[in-house]
Amino acid sequence: MKEEDAGPPNRELYALLNISPDASDEEIRKAYRQFAQVYHPDKYQPHQMKEIATENFQRICEAYEILSDEHKRQIYDIYGMEGLTAGLELGPKLNRAEEIKQEFERLRRRKEQEKVSAHIRPSGSILANLSLPEFLNGDGIMIGMSMSSDLQAQISKRNAIAIGGNLAVNGNVGGGAATAVFRHQISSVSSIEFMASAGLRALIGIQTSRNLSLHSTATTGIAVSLRDGSINLTNAWTRQLSETTSGTIQLALGPESSVAVGWQKKEEKMSASGELKFGTSSFGATASYIRRFSSKSHGRIAGRVGSSALEIEVGGGRKLSDFSTVRMLYSIGIQGIYWKIEFHRGGQKLIIPILLSRQLDTVFATGAFVIPTSIYFLLKKFIVKPYYLRREKQKKLENIEKTSVQVQEARVAAEKAQQLLQNVANRKRNRQLETGGLVITKAVYGNRKALNEPGEGDDQLASQVVDVTLPLNFLVNDSGQLKLHEGVKKSGIMGFCDPCPGEPKQLYVEYTYGGDRYEVIVDDYEELLIPQRSHRA
Repeated sequence: MKEEDAGPPNRELYALLNISPDASDEEIRKAYRQFAQVYHPDKYQPHQMKEIATENFQRICEAYEILSDEHKRQIYDIYGMEGLTAGLELGPKLNRAEEIKQEFERLRRRKEQEKVSAHIRPSGSILANLSLPEFLNGDGIMIGMSMSSDLQAQISKRNAIAIGGNLAVNGNVGGGAATAVFRHQISSVSSIEFMASAGLRALIGIQTSRNLSLHSTATTGIAVSLRDGSINLTNAWTRQLSETTSGTIQLALGPESSVAVGWQKKEEKMSASGELKFGTSSFGATASYIRRFSSKSHGRIAGRVGSSALEIEVGGGRKLSDFSTVRMLYSIGIQGIYWKIEFHRGGQKLIIPILLSRQLDTVFATGAFVIPTSIYFLLKKFIVKPYYLRREKQKKLENIEKTSVQVQEARVAAEKAQQLLQNVANRKRNRQLETGGLVITKAVYGNRKALNEPGEGDDQLASQVVDVTLPLNFLVNDSGQLKLHEGVKKSGIMGFCDPCPGEPKQLYVEYTYGGDRYEVIVDDYEELLIPQRSHRA
């Protein structure tokens, strides 16, 4: 429900005057005069209308006062209204955006210090290996366990540290290691890392990275083993092949020299990767494909083949909340048949591989896949999915109840603003009708689901939209065109309101032009320019 907040910040005043964030001083003055002529209190006699006009006129004047002042506009663009109300000194001392930013940072330093903890990112994982054959033979079900923990901290603008450790037990054998990494950002295109590890893999090393161009990066490293003194050299080159695809070449020289070539592709609905690796004593190839069925669920298939591996893995996962994900994977290979369950929450992981059989029996392998998968889909259809649908609906109801007063007040304010726009909007509409120009016949703004699925019959969903036909007719210019600017949230436009805070929103418009009917639907922050032939119904 936070998707709707993903747009650019500090744009409300631009929406109020219906201008672009890049608008010139002349465009700001023109927009101000247009709205001021409509909302000036002296034009209205009844007390109620005069009060409505005064309220909206003050909003227009405030927007103009800020956006027409170079210093105030710079502060607003950087920090929003918070910057203007934080006591920031204005005057000849602050003539550039950099100086304004420095001054405001001084005022906010205390708050930034309180947020230091936000730069500390802990992560960890627990791996518990279970074996069904061992359990059926009368031995313990757990055959191994490992734990790892990492802590990353940004200690300054250019420096960061990472400290981690791991412990592992497999049968009667165990061990551990501790690692520390210091990273320094040399410039905007290069960095260097110093690392040290103690335990099973005691070593020290250094690694440097540099952006060779906008689309390629090179990394070089050297590590020395503290156990046998062996030296490992590594080189890696990464190239952005397209907007969604990248390729990597890795070269390692040492006791186990190897060369590897890999690629990754990531799109909105799918991601895939693959690697081919050849070493002095081994070779291998890996590939994986992930398909996202929705914003909360995905399927995965992966495979490994090489001198010591032959494995196929299929499964999927589901997002339980903003921070939690569960995955179930089925694996079959030369090491046996496995089910793997993974729980992810924040930076923490719990991974439970369950060995079902060490023998690659076809009937058993088929049953081990089909039976649990069928149970999973039955549980998902009749228990899990209904539960989460009820929970999601309950959250939406709670949000509606929580914001009901806010929404009602916003609706009343929008209706009042539309009352004062009505005469001018009707005159513009009649003028366009006479010339066969642009006439907005219907415009609705609100919940994206309500606009795309109007036949669902959900009264609460239907109430999360607002009619904005009149304000859009008002915004049609003398040339018979209408433009709503990109990056500006539409709920801030005069006569609009936000009917469903926290939900993704869209704007649906029906209009006539030259006797023909058109329709278009755009997202909250998307540009709208009409008329266009592509909108013809």
